[in-house]
Parts: sequence; C-alpha cells; structure tokens
Amino acid sequence: MRDLDPALVESILQRLGLSKPPDPDLAGLGELYGAWCGHVPFDNCRKLIACRSGAAGPLPGDAPRDFFEAWMQHGVGGTCWAIHGAWCELLIALGFDAHRAVGTMMVGPDLPPNHGTVIVEIDGKAYLVDASIMFVEPLPIVQGQEAGIDHPAWGVRGHWLNDKYAVRWRALHNPEPFDCRIDEWPVDARRYAALHEATRQWSPFNFQLNFNLVKGGGRVGVGMGEGVRISADGVVTRTRLTDRLAYLIDELGVSEELAQQLPPDIPTPPPPGSRTAARAEN
Repeated sequence: MRDLDPALVESILQRLGLSKPPDPDLAGLGELYGAWCGHVPFDNCRKLIACRSGAAGPLPGDAPRDFFEAWMQHGVGGTCWAIHGAWCELLIALGFDAHRAVGTMMVGPDLPPNHGTVIVEIDGKAYLVDASIMFVEPLPIVQGQEAGIDHPAWGVRGHWLNDKYAVRWRALHNPEPFDCRIDEWPVDARRYAALHEATRQWSPFNFQLNFNLVKGGGRVGVGMGEGVRISADGVVTRTRLTDRLAYLIDELGVSEELAQQLPPDIPTPPPPGSRTAARAEN
C-alpha cells in the first residue's frame, strides 16, 4: 500500500499539531497517539453518504491517502477498517513497527470478528493504540497481566479472556461498558479491505450518524440521534440534535460542504441472517 509520501506525512503531522516527526519509541508513540485522538474523529459520515447513495468503488477511506485527504479537507475520519488502515500506514511511514489487528466488539453472543485496530511493537513489547475507542495513551499487552488507562472520560481496562486480550470501554451512545476482544494480528491490508467491503451490505454504522472525538479534556460526538459530551470529570450530557448541521460544523469541525451531504438517520435494521431479520420477513 505505502502511498503516504513524505510531503503528505509532513502535512498530516502539521494538522496533528506536531512540529516534527516523533521518535519511533514509546514516548513518540504516546505523543502521536494523543495527538491523533484529539484531531482525527472516529465517524461514519462519508460511509453514510456512500452507502445511502449506492456509490460504486471502494468504500470511503479504504485507501489511506483518500482517508487523509478527506480528513484534512473536511474534518472527518472513518469507521474502524478505514481509520485503522490509515493510522497503521502513518505509523509505518514514521518508522514504527505497526500492525493491523482484527478484533470483536462483544455487543452480543457468538459474533464474528467485527473490528479493526492497530498494535505497535516497541522493544519486544506490544501496545494497543485503538483509533476508534480513543484512550489517548498506548495500552500495554502483557500476557496474563491487566492494564488500564485511568481517566473519567476515556478510561479503559485491559484484561484477559482466556488466551485473548480484551479492552473494556464505554461507547458514547451506550452507558454500559463492554469488551473489545483482540482476536489476531498481524493482518494484511488486503484482508482489511475485504473486511471493510463486507460491511457495505450491513453494519451498525450504515444507517445512523456516529461520531467520537477527544476534545477539551473529555469526549464529544454523536450517537443515537443525540449530541453527547463526556466532560473531563466524567459527567455525561446528552442533547437531542435539533440542528444537526450546525452541531457538526460548529462543535465537531466538519466542513459545511460535507455536512450538507449527510442523509438523515434511519432505523437500523436487524443483521441479515439473524433470527430477528427472519421474523421480519415472515
């Protein structure tokens, strides 16, 4: 893949607020990951537009260059496969030993892998730097040991589920914490693209706007038709979006050009092949 040339990498770093490339060590990884979480949102803006319009071709952001150019122009990121493909390529371009990984957001029983993420190896140790969950500091993965990021707004807890590492976290739209289990790594870019394409037919991010960004010492975004803010002390505020366009532009930094293209939310149908979907068809 490797389509991030030095000029583009320099532009990305400037947009992240970094005056020079970070060193490819743990301190540099922490600096870069913290900057990423505060500048690059996890969101489904472009995917909503593409899925609703039926546009052909790769899903938005599938190519890292496309992801970064859209982010710099419109202030939007992507969903997990797109955002982590781009994030991994930036890390590699900066000299980090970064790898795509596949995991499972455990929001129901017996789910197949449904989440992309990134793991970086430094001095023989592995660190999770998830650009969807956004816990700001690299989370160490050490066999048999728990680890955590303590923060009222984005804190997480890493623990082991049998032989697999999992992160317990809280989504903006769901007050109840749940696990994201890391199933395998490294995973190549071709498989990532295939997993991304497989979400075109159905994904929880194909129907309703979702947005997550670290801002002002807390988190801010959109979920289930509401503007959501978690303050630096962990207080959650939910507001019904009566003017979604203004909120996207003024609060979340999305360009007016792209924000105006967003289709309205529609109810999320049950996954194809599920019992709920079968009952709905009968």
